[in-house]
Amino acid sequence: MDIKIARKRAEELVNQMTAEEKMSQLLYNSPAIERLGIKDYNWWNEASHGVARAGVATVFPHAIALASTFNPELINTVADAISTEGRAKYNKSIEFGDRDIFKGLTYWAPNINIFRDPRWGRGQETFGEDPYLTAILAAEFIDGIQGDGEFLKAAACAKHYAVHSGPERLRHEFDAKATEKDLWETYLPAFEYTVKNGVIGVMGAYNRTNGEPCCASKRLIGEILRGQWGFEGYFVSDCGAIADISEHHKVVGTKKEGAAEALKNGCNLNCGDTYKYLIDAYEEDLIDDDDITNAAVILYTVRIMLGEFEENRPYSDIPYSKVDCKEHKELNLKAAKESLVLLKNDNYLPLKDNQPKKIAVVGPNAMSREVLEGNYNGHASEYITVADGVRRVFTDSDIIVATGSNIYVEQLNSWDGARYLLSEGLAAASEADLTILCLGLNRHFEGEDTGHDDDFSDYGDRKTLNLPKTQMKLAEAVCDVAKNLVVVVMCGSATDVGEKVRNHAKAIIHGWYPGAVGGLAIAELIAGEYSPMGRLPLSFYHADGKMPSFEDYNMEGRTYRFTDENILYPFGYGLTYTTVEYKDFKVLSADENEISVEVTMTNTGDYDTVEKMQIYSHYDDSRTKTPLYQLCKIEAVEIKSNETKTVTTTIDRHWIKAVLEDGVRVTPDGKITLYVGGHQPDKLSENLAGYPCLKITL
Repeated sequence: MDIKIARKRAEELVNQMTAEEKMSQLLYNSPAIERLGIKDYNWWNEASHGVARAGVATVFPHAIALASTFNPELINTVADAISTEGRAKYNKSIEFGDRDIFKGLTYWAPNINIFRDPRWGRGQETFGEDPYLTAILAAEFIDGIQGDGEFLKAAACAKHYAVHSGPERLRHEFDAKATEKDLWETYLPAFEYTVKNGVIGVMGAYNRTNGEPCCASKRLIGEILRGQWGFEGYFVSDCGAIADISEHHKVVGTKKEGAAEALKNGCNLNCGDTYKYLIDAYEEDLIDDDDITNAAVILYTVRIMLGEFEENRPYSDIPYSKVDCKEHKELNLKAAKESLVLLKNDNYLPLKDNQPKKIAVVGPNAMSREVLEGNYNGHASEYITVADGVRRVFTDSDIIVATGSNIYVEQLNSWDGARYLLSEGLAAASEADLTILCLGLNRHFEGEDTGHDDDFSDYGDRKTLNLPKTQMKLAEAVCDVAKNLVVVVMCGSATDVGEKVRNHAKAIIHGWYPGAVGGLAIAELIAGEYSPMGRLPLSFYHADGKMPSFEDYNMEGRTYRFTDENILYPFGYGLTYTTVEYKDFKVLSADENEISVEVTMTNTGDYDTVEKMQIYSHYDDSRTKTPLYQLCKIEAVEIKSNETKTVTTTIDRHWIKAVLEDGVRVTPDGKITLYVGGHQPDKLSENLAGYPCLKITL
């Protein structure tokens, strides 16, 4: 439905409401207005990687894992499956009169903040450190959620606008200070792209940006979002963020003033309860009827576009049997397979023709379901842990499983008997032909505002890129007894397992939070039933290297675009079991808007694969400060063993322009060089992958 038609219908409905009724609709738990036939509606729902917090649903790999697929089409397909399950759940919740929280169709996803620092606990919810990758994948996710029918299948929401990526401890009071260059070069592009591609919702961040609370920012909401970008959808606060305006940011003295500031500056919906003070603000003339009416009309425009008030509700024919169905489980396995990143392989994997007689699956994440889920998750009807997957795949091997350590806590003389398990892990590893060591974290130690402060985690943010000490102790001890060691790290961010483990391990796999069937994908990768395809969506650093202050939002020295120091594994990197050769890279045409290029790819290995082609730009001899490299195109190319394909693609010049100090995006002086390959064109990537990128200078 065209948004202008929906808005006209919304105006007709809202104009029948009293001022008090309009204000009641600006809270996320909007009450019914029975005299107008309006049912209560709860706006809060989550769907970062599956319908969350509402019972059973397909639990797909977490967002950072989906990002590592470098596959926009796959992201779209996953999001379409999520909204299908969301509609199926909504249909039944309405049928049975359940209108509670997490039952609606307004999903507060995706999180498109830039993962500028790998210590941020919520980075797992994002699509990584690069603005282009984030923008492209987020747009596909949003399209999959919202659908292409007459009505919205569900409503997506780009969050958290803007300049938001920790620290979690300070988020309610923090002022993120960003230069105009960093703002327009790094923090805003994904928001601009998704808004212009039709996202219906935007959520504001908790923090201030350059002094203004993000949920009451005249510049961010009024001048940029609504003004420059022409956003016509709804703006919602993060949960409790409007209370922060007076309580923590202290830019006003009272909650009624904070509510008024947010509403007048464009925040239509309050996740929280501060908008209950709008009645006081209204009576004291801090806001007027136009402020209230405009917000209510915008919200009802969205509800009308979702088909809530149709006699024949759209998508009502989607059956409940679609929830966590066989088809979605198969898609889930495909997504998990494409997300896993092989970081090291000493010609040990795959084990296709050499299955070990005895395998030990050791570590705190060997049998963990939580590590499959990540955060902002639903609950699957079936889970396949790494231990489960190994049992399914290595049917001729003897399998022994041992925990070896807890995720974090180690304690001697513990009366519960499960705080010191090192000897168990070493016993299993010492007798095995292959040890699969399953390390990592879970949402209790890496995530959103956990409240924990210890030597590893600060309210969910990490203090180190190493694993917790008890896991490092286990890993290093296993190195002393294991004949053959494959390390699997499952967490939401960059991790350094340490020099001893890196050197001893025959292979290292980064598994992220891989979804409900992630353990099967990991086992099949080790066995060699497919070639690994994942690429890193963020840079991995040496844990003992120096990093910029976590509270500093200046991009200098951060991400692959602005530093090549202290890199352990580069952005865009990932090994495979096959070899794809690139040749004949050439420009077909170029104008002021786009560049059309062509490259020929040949799979010279023994495995079919989905090759993750990456094109980067670099400016030579420019007087304008530009990134070291800038990703400007990705293509996921299915290519069979011994097959040759010629790929033609276009590069949007927007992504290869430079951003000046005043934030203006321009074509700088100097020559543009384009690079193509299955990785970044830096020397470390080329050394690790074993081949250079092709290049063209325009």
